[in-house]
Amino acid sequence: VQLQASGGGLVQAGGSLRLSCASSRRIPGIRHMGWYRQAPGKERELVAGIYANGVTYYADSVKGRFTISRDIAKNTVYLQMDNLKVEDTAVYICKWKTGYDIWGQGTLVTVSS
Repeated sequence: VQLQASGGGLVQAGGSLRLSCASSRRIPGIRHMGWYRQAPGKERELVAGIYANGVTYYADSVKGRFTISRDIAKNTVYLQMDNLKVEDTAVYICKWKTGYDIWGQGTLVTVSS
């Protein structure tokens, strides 16, 4: 199973991007879907997550600006990022958790001032 992340790019501060993370096929038993990010020289951090029951949560740094959602029929999880800040610049990586972790490749988000 592969997860394909897309939607990254270059945007000015205050702008928006929508990231997508899609599976090539339906994956049963997903417990959690999450977006992480890793900036140069920094540790990977969890940005947002959504549980199987639909409950979502966010890192304090993105609360009120980012929204995680999913389309089960399309095997896809999204991250809507609004009011982007320079400090949001990072590689964004998706991870789905079943009985094991499934990591996608990253998509680069660059926010310019």
